[in-house]
Amino acid sequence: MNKIAIAKDNEFLLDDLFHIDQMNSHNENFALYFKGRENSILARGETSNYISDYPKDLYIYDYKTKTSSPLISYEWFPSHAKFYLEEYDFPVFPDDFAYYLLKDNKTLVMISAVKSLNANFKFDIIEKKLELYPTTGKFDFIISSFAKNCGHFKFKDNYKCSYYKPLISSNLIN
Repeated sequence: MNKIAIAKDNEFLLDDLFHIDQMNSHNENFALYFKGRENSILARGETSNYISDYPKDLYIYDYKTKTSSPLISYEWFPSHAKFYLEEYDFPVFPDDFAYYLLKDNKTLVMISAVKSLNANFKFDIIEKKLELYPTTGKFDFIISSFAKNCGHFKFKDNYKCSYYKPLISSNLIN
């Protein structure tokens, strides 16, 4: 009797690797989502003198109060980010980053999706505080999508790893 084995390529969909434009918090109390701006932004880009772009802002939707508000928007983000990006001469948009929501449901680690921008941020959702994320952090970033955080989270806990899938804007895919 002949036995035939056929190997099938693993199919990865973008939804398997990323949350695209929307994700729920770990406790499912709120959602984070990207919302496109109604007006374009005239800004000097890396590859051309001026670009006309419709960047997306990051919003938060509270399931209990059924309210939505901007969390990281173009109104304040570029000027705050510029404080840390002295050597980068171009505007930085909220949708230029992949957002990892940590298990505490209040910390966003923002990893730059722009290759020439060599800076990452940490954002406290509760305090609305942006700071530079140290390059010697506890996270290993795998293939620019998954993040892995391993360790003993309490004294009696076993060593375990948590994996995080980032939230990205569909603008990064297009």
